[in-house]
Amino acid sequence: MTEAPLSAGHRLRLHPRELLSFAAVGLLAYATDLALFTWLRGPVALDPLTAKALSFVAGCTVAYAGNALGTYRDRPTGSPWRRYAVFFAVNVAGALVQLLCLAVSHYGLGYTSQRADTVSGAGIGMALATILRFWGTRTWVFRCEGKVGSWTG
Repeated sequence: MTEAPLSAGHRLRLHPRELLSFAAVGLLAYATDLALFTWLRGPVALDPLTAKALSFVAGCTVAYAGNALGTYRDRPTGSPWRRYAVFFAVNVAGALVQLLCLAVSHYGLGYTSQRADTVSGAGIGMALATILRFWGTRTWVFRCEGKVGSWTG
């Protein structure tokens, strides 16, 4: 039997396993980023930007490995180096979304308390960035090849 192209509805359909796996990988990557940043800023005594850059790369690497080996293991696509580069770019875009939310709230709207910064950057910004990362990861990094196999396997 020939393979049929994916319908738009099938491509957009979200599967609970995919969402839960993506979320679990994201939590592990976040924990890696936070723990490494805390260690690099504390005992290692690196400056905050260097510490954050290193912890961000480590978190991205954990997230990529978790998604490649777990969430999207059934979607083989191209070179792993190309996928990692695109994945990293999607994560940088997510980080920029968080920074933009913080900048708009803090500098544009004048909400300058620590609570407001946390809500805008780590709350609203993280939620929007997570949506962008999920969509970008699914669309550009581990995309379906546009075909579905026969129902007989």
